[in-house]
Amino acid sequence: MAPAQRCTLCRQTFFCGRGHVYSRKHQRQLKAALDRLLPQVEAARRAIRTAHVERYVPEHDRCCWCLCCSCEVRKHLSHGNLTVLHGGLLEHLASPEHKKATNRFWWENKAEVHMKEKFLISPQDYAQFKKSMVKGLDSYEEKEDEVIKEMAAQIREVEHRQQEVVRSVLEPQAVPDPEEGSSAPGSWKGTNSQVAPTSQRPSYLDLPPAQELDWMDTGQPLTFIGHQV
Repeated sequence: MAPAQRCTLCRQTFFCGRGHVYSRKHQRQLKAALDRLLPQVEAARRAIRTAHVERYVPEHDRCCWCLCCSCEVRKHLSHGNLTVLHGGLLEHLASPEHKKATNRFWWENKAEVHMKEKFLISPQDYAQFKKSMVKGLDSYEEKEDEVIKEMAAQIREVEHRQQEVVRSVLEPQAVPDPEEGSSAPGSWKGTNSQVAPTSQRPSYLDLPPAQELDWMDTGQPLTFIGHQV
């Protein structure tokens, strides 16, 4: 009997030796596993000519499972507050370690030979990606400079408006001259409205005129201290 062997793809132990990798079940599991990895590799390959740079967010720390190397690989390449999308996976696929592990995986699992190149990145392609990455970083910095300028202009506009409001509050208000105000038409109206009508005037204003003194009719001359001459 052949020694027991553990198949990581089928997650089972077999005693049929190398014959298991030719079985229909194993080949079906192998194709499904490669189909899960292939879309991520193709997305990374599209970034070779046009590298895309973004501001770092925690989601950029996500990893993907490399079937050939049996390890997790960071999908993106982050440095500081910037991230080059798919940079981490491209770096891994172009490494000599990944190429060596891919050759061993293909031989051990009897995968289709024409599929192997789809999971490898040549040194020439990776060199082109590095040039594209430099251009992407320069383009990102230019966009950031434009955004900073726009934000600075908005801040200056807000500060200018605030200064206008403060200046209008602190400026002294014009106080009208009392003399000028009294000659205004509105002041006449107010003055006339304060004059009480005849029916409301005090009673002493309606008293009859005082009677003339008697000495005015007697015709007698007066002397000092009221003595007659």
